[in-house]
Amino acid sequence: MRPRAWCGVLAAVALSATACGGGSGGGDAKKSDDAGASAAAGRSGFPVSVTDCMGAKTTFASAPQRIVTSNAASLELLMWLGAGDKVAGTGFAPGKGAMPEQYADRAAKVPVLGKTVIPKEKLLGSGADLYVDAFSSMKNMGKMGDAPTAKEFETAGIKHIFLKSTACAAMSKTPRTDLSGVEADIEELGKVTGTSARAAELVQEMRKKTGAVKDALKDVPEDKRPSYFFFDYDAGTKQPMAVCNRQVANAVIGMGGGRNVFAGCDGDFKPVGWEDVVAKNPDWIQLGVRNRGSEEANAKAFDEAAEFLKNFPATKDLTAVKEGRFLRIGSERTTIGGVRSADTVREIAHTLHPDRVK
Repeated sequence: MRPRAWCGVLAAVALSATACGGGSGGGDAKKSDDAGASAAAGRSGFPVSVTDCMGAKTTFASAPQRIVTSNAASLELLMWLGAGDKVAGTGFAPGKGAMPEQYADRAAKVPVLGKTVIPKEKLLGSGADLYVDAFSSMKNMGKMGDAPTAKEFETAGIKHIFLKSTACAAMSKTPRTDLSGVEADIEELGKVTGTSARAAELVQEMRKKTGAVKDALKDVPEDKRPSYFFFDYDAGTKQPMAVCNRQVANAVIGMGGGRNVFAGCDGDFKPVGWEDVVAKNPDWIQLGVRNRGSEEANAKAFDEAAEFLKNFPATKDLTAVKEGRFLRIGSERTTIGGVRSADTVREIAHTLHPDRVK
């Protein structure tokens, strides 16, 4: 699906070489060249095929050289994999403090093609040979701009792949209870960028962290684990947005030893009423605030979210609110899968079960 234009050129060159390979004197050399090329391709791990949310396949003959990312999460993942030098642009650029410290300077130098969704014309004219998309559709992001069609991507020579743990969440047929989908994204992007060894290391480190939490909480029965509400403050306060069981946050909360109060709703997100939140009476509330660009601005936003709950008539008498049982963990780290999802699991577990997870 959506092959890059130059892939056709490579195929044509290969066919021409084969057609001209007959005749005396050149056969053995040609076979030797072919064997060498095949061996090199095998060692590099290419060709590589990946699928989109609907199962359609995209094949890479070699690693992409110019990558555009839909958002900071996709950019961060490429940095972790060691492919950050291939990123030629991003949307939803990371604010100050959003990136791991070791990648902050490099990430700040990546051209910003869109403060939010990258405009269609700018994306198609970026010269990219790969677009890594964390959204199932640009139209899902507040209908800001139109997503290019498959044909438009193909014409521009851009292959389009997805971080399926986030982009395909709403299409999942079963609840998300672990980080296997996130790990699969890391491994898949590692194959595409030729960084499989690094991807394997990252996944192993994630499993080590989440495995330690699982062991620490193994004796805590499910019905004894505290109930947990993810308050998406930036989604608006008029009507709360519930994190449902297909969202990666459902897995992060559960692995951290909490019980998502809206784990009963299918899908990724769903608008609910404040009366529904009050009826759930959560033991803990995460103040889901998106990065504001500085520690000071983030702290202010967390304070604002807490103050809203303390003063809003529907929530001010909730036990969690009265006792200040809030978790100040950013939205992105919870609702968008990545390497640091394992760290978020541990942070939640430490807050909810401090005697078990130090």
